[in-house]
Amino acid sequence: SLAEANIEIIESGDLLLPKTEVTQKELKESLRFRETEEISDNVQSYLREIGKISLLTPEEERALAKKVDQGDEQARRKMIEANLRLVVSIAKRYIGRSSNMSLLDLIQEGNIGLSKAVDKFNYKKGFKFSTYATWWIKQAITRALADQGRTIRIPVHMVETITKYLKTKRALAQSLGREPLPEEIAKEMDKSLDEILYLIQISRDTYSLNQSIGGGKDEEASELGDFVPDKKTPGPDDYANLQILRDLIRNILLDPSFAQRERDIIKMRFGLEDGINHTLEEVGKEFGVTRERIRQIEAKTLEKVKEHPQSQRIKEFLE
Repeated sequence: SLAEANIEIIESGDLLLPKTEVTQKELKESLRFRETEEISDNVQSYLREIGKISLLTPEEERALAKKVDQGDEQARRKMIEANLRLVVSIAKRYIGRSSNMSLLDLIQEGNIGLSKAVDKFNYKKGFKFSTYATWWIKQAITRALADQGRTIRIPVHMVETITKYLKTKRALAQSLGREPLPEEIAKEMDKSLDEILYLIQISRDTYSLNQSIGGGKDEEASELGDFVPDKKTPGPDDYANLQILRDLIRNILLDPSFAQRERDIIKMRFGLEDGINHTLEEVGKEFGVTRERIRQIEAKTLEKVKEHPQSQRIKEFLE
């Protein structure tokens, strides 16, 4: 079992790409916890301190970002402090994901991501800072969980290398019709024989990333490799652009000319609510119609979106 292998798993849906951005309501309630939640004295003290810091208006945020871009250290510190609540809001979503990391640990890791976001933020691109920073905060927290969530300490980059090794081994086995030799794997991966022998050893000592896990009566089986962050995950700029595009489409759908069913179908197909792009079949089941009918409604609704006066903003954004 995973417990015997001393491995804790992070849910794949929570790795790197956020399903939804932190809402203003979440931000305002970031310092509140349910009565059933136990909060350490250190965390309570920290929350009291950051609760005294005022949030920034869009104008203040832009002015500070300009100063940060000019190397103003005081502005940088103020930008970080004004967004500490954002980190708490995101860190709260990960409580209980690892027995090795407390809420304070999660917050500290998130603060590291926040600092990187402040340093890398380009206000000239027109992103909201919170949208841009969310990616960096989540990335810092999830990498820390992946790195520290194992009793057997294997850095994230090694987990990814083991995944590549196992995939290469499987592909060679299929093409050769037999188990490949370490030398053949080394040549295919462009690594030394010693490196491959080391990978073979640690992949045996830890747990096969292709080992089926879960699959109890109430859950679907997965492979351990499914929980490794995907290299194709969009970066912070891509994520911020995606959020802006979704906001533009949401605003157009508010027009009374759109039927509620049209709105709901587009929201599901393009992940406007939960960040998940649902398939035609999934949406069809939700509305009790065929996937072809959903495709027709989607096409008709998208045509209306294109003809909407506000669609010019989408075209300008995509140029």
